[in-house]
Amino acid sequence: MGIVKTTNRAVSHSEHYLQQASEIARMIDHEAVERIANSLVQLRARAGRLFFLGVGGSAANCAHAVNDFRKLAGIETYSPCDNVAELTARTNDEGWETVFEAWLKTSRANDKDALFVLSVGGGSAERKVSVNIVRALDEAKRRGLKIYGIVGRDGGYTKRVGDEVVVVPTVDQAHVTPHAEAFQAVIWHGLVCHPKLMIQENKWEGLAAKGSSN
Repeated sequence: MGIVKTTNRAVSHSEHYLQQASEIARMIDHEAVERIANSLVQLRARAGRLFFLGVGGSAANCAHAVNDFRKLAGIETYSPCDNVAELTARTNDEGWETVFEAWLKTSRANDKDALFVLSVGGGSAERKVSVNIVRALDEAKRRGLKIYGIVGRDGGYTKRVGDEVVVVPTVDQAHVTPHAEAFQAVIWHGLVCHPKLMIQENKWEGLAAKGSSN
């Protein structure tokens, strides 16, 4: 068992990690999350589409988020991360850096729609990290999409050009990635169960409500 020393006592890695998660939860900009919720209500009202982008673990989070926003919030939501055939074809034929940009073009993304980036670093052309996200953000700006995000570190390019972007605070340089990707899920789940957005309750909560009424 890994041990982390503090000023008072030694604690396990698991306790330390969860203490950090608690600290991050207190530090999150909840007002920014609320503004995203209000913006997504407006997106749904104008029949706009929501496009999720991410790579690595964040790509898996995109797939989960698409399910939740479609099923629970009634928003038409998509992610290119769900189509491995198209992603690999475009990567093979045209290059990895343009896959999301090209997907937005083919989807005829427009100013009724919004882009939602899930990323640890937010993309950086200078450092050549997640350049496909950077290219997609530029394409989204050209097309007039609103841009939202949940990112880590300093937010990168997503934070720089986005309309509303939540930056998961860094409390430990050794845990930037796991905390950032974990809190992507915490925050989007908070959004889809927001009273202004949620139009269908979760299964287990619905069963509990029925049981309490009997």
